[in-house]
Amino acid sequence: MLNLDVISLTSEKKGTVSLDDRFFGVTARPSLLHEAVVMQLANQRQGTASTKTRGEVRGGGKKPWRQKGTGRARAGSIRSPIWRGGGIVFGPRPRTYILHLPKQKTRAALYCALTMKVREGCLKVVEEFSLTETKTKALVAVFKGLQLEGKILILVDNPSSELKRSAENLPRVTVQDLGRLNVYDVLRHNHLLIKRQDLETLQQRFINQLNNRTS
Repeated sequence: MLNLDVISLTSEKKGTVSLDDRFFGVTARPSLLHEAVVMQLANQRQGTASTKTRGEVRGGGKKPWRQKGTGRARAGSIRSPIWRGGGIVFGPRPRTYILHLPKQKTRAALYCALTMKVREGCLKVVEEFSLTETKTKALVAVFKGLQLEGKILILVDNPSSELKRSAENLPRVTVQDLGRLNVYDVLRHNHLLIKRQDLETLQQRFINQLNNRTS
């Protein structure tokens, strides 16, 4: 078991919390993280890009000039790919970019990403996380008290609308529900901020998933 300090919103130590080695102390696997990130980014692509071939472009049914005697190159359609306004050869067509990874690999990648943040000292656990007012400046004051800079991911179990509104105008801050935790968001943020109670909830979910897999 790993022990992590629990702090107040002013960086005062309030105790410690135990982290399960199975989820926050795993071996680094960069190749697995790469697979998970590629899968997630690919699944976000719409795949709606489309171009028209020479058979789909409007017009071009008439031969522009006779075959011989003009001194010009032979041409059968003004919609040939070599003509301006013609069709596109091997252009993008609507397709799906969806990739799949086994659930075990996806979860293992998440554990690896969380382990990296713990080892880098970028996982901050607070005793309580409550704002005095629903304003952006109140959230900025919290980050200043915790000495957090860069991109910040706030992990909350069922985040309140007040917290979401407070973070809306901060482009480097993301408020995310525990159920939507993923590898890409963990890696692309500099710091993770979570309340002690929510961390215990997250660990219990991991344990339940592990038990369901082995049962």
